[in-house]
Amino acid sequence: MTTSLTEREDLQIKSGSPSTRLTVADLEQLQGILCEAHLDYQLELVDGKIIIRGPSDIVSSEIGAELVSLLRNWVKPRKLGRVFESSGGFILPNSNVTAPDVSFVTASRLKQSKRYFAELVPDLVVEIKSQSDRLKPLREKIQSFIELGAKVGILIDPDKRTVTIYTPKAEPVVLRDGDLISLPELLPGWEIAVTELWPIDFE
Repeated sequence: MTTSLTEREDLQIKSGSPSTRLTVADLEQLQGILCEAHLDYQLELVDGKIIIRGPSDIVSSEIGAELVSLLRNWVKPRKLGRVFESSGGFILPNSNVTAPDVSFVTASRLKQSKRYFAELVPDLVVEIKSQSDRLKPLREKIQSFIELGAKVGILIDPDKRTVTIYTPKAEPVVLRDGDLISLPELLPGWEIAVTELWPIDFE
């Protein structure tokens, strides 16, 4: 049977037995099948279920690309760590495998990249709301990262033009146009205007 995924519609694949949880090996096997079929879907393993995510809308994608560029332009010359886009997968301590829209890991925690998922929690995780996403699951995903050890989480909502910053020991901070984004816990001195994230209109 052929399954068609619309924009950001998620398909969950569960094991045949209620007591059996799917594993990283199962995820890798499905990745191979999709690759051979030339299907470019993002896979995550959450609570023993494989979730197949469809493509994002282009506004969310452009925001992600812009943030990756702004972070990398600061991080790479200073050799502060590694910046990843939405294809970068992480195996978390709870055995989930997930890929934030943007993430950053300090150099001391990931001195060398390898051809596999990173087996750690990123220091920074960013989720960007797509057109069909609901905010509650995104907030819960970021809070889960924080509980597992992430130092900063960011939720970007292009619809409301807000950027919400999550940290372990403080209430979330909501930034809007006119505000500056900074990450003193991770990247002292780095800051950008919220307005730099939004796609520009060409005349």
